[in-house]
Parts: sequence; C-alpha cells; structure tokens
Amino acid sequence: MLAEHPLRRELNDEVHARPPLRIDGPALVLHLACLRAPGDATGQADLQFIADLARHHGAPAPDPASRYGIMPRGETQLKWELHTEFTSYTLVMPRADLRPGALSWAELPPDARQLAAQCPGQCVAALLLEFRTGPEITELGMTQTGEMIASLFPSGDTVASSVGEQAAEVWTDFHLDAGGFGRMLLVNRTLSAGRAGRMVQRLLEIETYRLMALLSLALIRRSSGTLGGLEARLKALIERTAVPDSHSDDGDRLLLDELTHLAAETASLGTATRYRLSAGAAYAELVLRRLSDIREGRVDGLSRLSSFLDRRFTPAMRTCEAFLRRLDQLETGIDRASDMLRTRVDVNLQAQNSALLRDMESRSRTQLRIQEAVEGLSVFAISYYLIGLLKVVAEGLFPAEDGHAHQLLAAIAVPIVLGAVWLGVKRLRRAIKGH
Repeated sequence: MLAEHPLRRELNDEVHARPPLRIDGPALVLHLACLRAPGDATGQADLQFIADLARHHGAPAPDPASRYGIMPRGETQLKWELHTEFTSYTLVMPRADLRPGALSWAELPPDARQLAAQCPGQCVAALLLEFRTGPEITELGMTQTGEMIASLFPSGDTVASSVGEQAAEVWTDFHLDAGGFGRMLLVNRTLSAGRAGRMVQRLLEIETYRLMALLSLALIRRSSGTLGGLEARLKALIERTAVPDSHSDDGDRLLLDELTHLAAETASLGTATRYRLSAGAAYAELVLRRLSDIREGRVDGLSRLSSFLDRRFTPAMRTCEAFLRRLDQLETGIDRASDMLRTRVDVNLQAQNSALLRDMESRSRTQLRIQEAVEGLSVFAISYYLIGLLKVVAEGLFPAEDGHAHQLLAAIAVPIVLGAVWLGVKRLRRAIKGH
C-alpha cells in the first residue's frame, strides 16, 4: 500500500469539484448567489439552510465539510456551492410545457419562489435562464422570433451571441424584471446534455462573477471622496514643507504629526478597500475567462455579450484599478514626504548638535584656562604651606638658633619647594591625561 499524504485524495478530487448539471430538454433555470454574513466565513448558516431543505425533500443532509452538492427534488435538481464569500443555488426545472409561440416567461413554481425568498444572506445575483431547443424557435419564423425576443426582453437593449461554435444562441438584456430577476434565453441547436449543462454553468458564472466584481465599483464610489481629500492634504503638507518659514522645531514637529495622521488614515482606507478591490479583479478575470470559454460568434444585427461587457463592464473595472493605483501612489507620496521631512529634521538636528559641540568646546577651553590658573595658584598655596611646615620643623630642630637662621632656611627652601611642587603637579596632570 502507498504511504499517502493525508490530503492526497482531497487534492485529487479537486479537479472533479463543482460538476455541471446535465440538461436534456427545455428547462427553466433559477440561479441565486447570496453573500454570507460577515461573521459566517465558513458558511454554517448556509449549510444549515441546505440541510433543512434536504430534510424537507427527503434527501440526505450534506456533509458539514462539503463545499458543493447536488440535491435531487423529483424532476428538478438543486445544485449548491459554497464559494469564498458567497453561496450559489442553481435550480433546474424541466419545462415540457414550453411550446413554439410561448412569448413570455413561465411563472416560477412555488418551491422556486420559496427558495428565492428564504435563502440566507444578501442576494447579489438572481437570474432566470430559459433553455429552449432549436426546432421550437425555428418553427416560429423570423417575425414570430422577433416578437418572442421583444416580449422576453422588453427593454430593447437586447444582446445576443452564438456560443459553442454556433451550437447554441444566448440572448439577454442585463436588465432586472419587476421581481428583481435577470433574464437570459439559451436556444440549443446541437448541444448534448453534458455540453448544455456546462454552457449553462458558464453563462451563470458570467452573470454571478460580473456582479461580484462590480461590488468593488460600489465601494470605490463611496471611498473616492475620502481618497481625494487625503491626496489634497498630502499636497498641502508637501507645499508647507517647501516653505522656508516653516523650518523650525515646532513647525517640523507639527508637520510630522499631521503626516503621521495622514498615513494612519491612508492605511485605514487601504485596509477597508484592498480586499474588495483584489476580489473584484479576480472576479473580473473569471468573467473574461468564461467569455472566452463559450466561444462567441455574432448574431446578425445585435451586439455580442463580450462587446456589451467591454463597453460597460470593462471601464468599471478600469476605474477600480485606477483607484488602487491612486491609493498606492498616495502611500508612496506619504513615504517620500516622510523621508524628506525626516531628512530635514536630521539636518537641523545635526546643525544643533554642531552648535552644541562648539559651545561645549568653548566652555572646555574656558575651563582649561581656569584650571591652569587654579593649578598655578595651587602651586603657590601648597608651597606656602610646605615652607611653613619646614619653618616649624627647623624651629623644633634648632631651638637655640635665632630667628634669622630660620628665615634664611625658609628663603633657601622657597625656590626648591616651588620647583618641586610645580614638577609634581605637572607630572600628575600628565598622568591623568595619559589615563
């Protein structure tokens, strides 16, 4: 037996994760993507909701560690997936009642309406995709087909593409109906059940990731004013730094305090926006990949999905990228301003230190002169006391002598004592300097 890594089977099964549903015939697909609550990063509330649905329909409850699953519900199928920050639900409902000439969307069944109303979290994407077969459409003729498309998408902003190398056609207008659902029509020509399921999944992911990416646009619209104010404050601080009158200790300290507060506010704004902007860029990249995967072609007279998104969606993402660049440039500008201000403070500090050293040198010279003067006085003072002691010693040794002999002895001792004391003090000073 192999000595397996504990994660080997989980890593191997990852390529089989999130399989698409098979769609054999006409069907109505309800797709929901709901953001989880901020405190429910692992999706426990969503797993509990899915477990309640499974019990209600007599299906086994999902494994608490699972991230996706397919729940059979009679003729319908419910696929659920836990993503990083949202949970998606895809309900596929076969529609045998779809016939040529059906010009409006069929009403949602009660269980589909209940799913849409009860799924936890905040709904970001809600899409109804109607899957029809080609013969049903071609039997209508061009006039009836146009009437059906106009009825399905009354906004008039319809876009369409042939997908899967002309194996199907997809129609949508990216508008929401009165119930809050987006609408999409997929007309099958030659797609097999497996390919149809994969194509539906890619179209649903385009819609979901498009809206998830645009969450970053909503965030920067709220934050652009704050960023502009921070940029203006940095500009004013740099201009004040360049003013010569502000080159003082108090002025530099005030500038540093304001620059520190500006850096803290910028870091706070970056913390609040960078994750959303990074996630938006990742979602936008997924949208582009899915558009590439469906292998679009043109439907006469209408814009393709990718062309429409390139005009509307891509500029929004470029705006988010520009906001992130401005934030990076603001942080770089604050760092440069801080470096310049610190350099100026260091230069001023060095000038102050130089002045202080010069003052200390002047004081040291003065103290040296005073010390030399004191040393000269101390030589005379020590000599005076030593000569006095010699006189006392002479008087004690020669008591019979008159005072003239004692004075003569003291006079002779004066130069000798002065020289000896001076030499002693000089040697002592040299010894101290050498130490």
